[in-house]
Amino acid sequence: MRFIVTLFFGITTIYGRQIRNHPLHHPNIILIYLDDLGYGDVSAYQAGKLNTPNIDKLANNGIRFTDGYAASATCTPSRYALLTGRYPWRNENARILNGTAAMLIDTGQMTLPKMLQNVGYKTGIVGKWHLGLGNGLINWNLPIYPGPNEVGFDYSFIMAATQDRVPTVYIENGYVVNLDTNDPIEINFKGNDYGLPSGLKNPELLSMMWHHGHNASIVNGVPRIGFQKGGKSAMWSDIDMADKFLDEAKKYISSVKEEPFFLFYTLQQPHVPRTPHPRFEGSSGMGPRGDVIVEADWCIGEMYKYLEDEGLIDNTIIIISSDNGPVLNDGYYDEAVEKLGEHDPFGGLRGGKYSLFEAGTRVPFITYWKGKIKPQVSNELVTQIDFLESFSSLIGSCLLYTSDAADDMQCVDLGGRRII
Repeated sequence: MRFIVTLFFGITTIYGRQIRNHPLHHPNIILIYLDDLGYGDVSAYQAGKLNTPNIDKLANNGIRFTDGYAASATCTPSRYALLTGRYPWRNENARILNGTAAMLIDTGQMTLPKMLQNVGYKTGIVGKWHLGLGNGLINWNLPIYPGPNEVGFDYSFIMAATQDRVPTVYIENGYVVNLDTNDPIEINFKGNDYGLPSGLKNPELLSMMWHHGHNASIVNGVPRIGFQKGGKSAMWSDIDMADKFLDEAKKYISSVKEEPFFLFYTLQQPHVPRTPHPRFEGSSGMGPRGDVIVEADWCIGEMYKYLEDEGLIDNTIIIISSDNGPVLNDGYYDEAVEKLGEHDPFGGLRGGKYSLFEAGTRVPFITYWKGKIKPQVSNELVTQIDFLESFSSLIGSCLLYTSDAADDMQCVDLGGRRII
């Protein structure tokens, strides 16, 4: 409960007894989740050399937690814990999943979006999913389920796994976007290249050279993990991905803004392959990894401007965090090490992504609610696994404890009194 206690401290500093005695009008909630962003990658933390002015704006006018943690040092387990409130080690399949892995979250489990649905929220996800789809035997040319829509999201516009894995297509509400049924998609991770070029066989076709693990199908000049055949009309453009997710996030908000909404906006940056739009190339002076962080910061600034223009900012909680800590060379030669300079994405911490040490899970952790959260720096220990319980408390939801509910779930009202 420490996350919500600290959040309430910021709120009650302004509104005092009114907040404690009366349920809040349901605020909109936007959870911005970056991919492999390090503790030192946000300039507000004063631990690196990158400049992130838009994230800093939220950090400096909200609560910047200095001791905030993801549940794991890799992506899939962290996302599972965030959405379900359960430790990922409780699910033996909660590991880095390939693009054809079965759905990890049971459709009967309580989840953050499902809880919010139950109290009248519209719920959507735009961006990276990486929690599995279907039953593991997916026909990408037919409706794909179960997926995000079966575990609490009214709307979903996602990539199935990661930018470096096939399938390299967007999926909207269970359907591959722009798929030509005369060019069906086939996917495998078992070494069958379908007789097509690959990163291993055809380095002359690459615009980005692989270092390890990324030598299978070539899409947009980038070698991937896994093999894909077909689906040419549905292939995404890597350099336009950030803009695409931002546009889809705005469209979703526009469609639901008359009601309370939850948006899980899951950016792909700075995960590999690091493919900034040309207008961001060279913007950081640190190569593609730095450039995509600048790009992500711009996206967050554009989202903030959109909320202001739509008159939504005063009633919207924004949270920014990352699924795990940073990694430099993660499978491609992209000069992440060579151009790092004096920047320290690890923020002086030991380890990084994949590591048991602190930089693997200690991540940027920022909450913002204009006019309601008092700007401050908090040294409280907080974790993403508490989001489900925390937001349940914030909006006055009462979730009964079951074997599928969050770990140590208790039902409390806004005054902090235990009900069950």
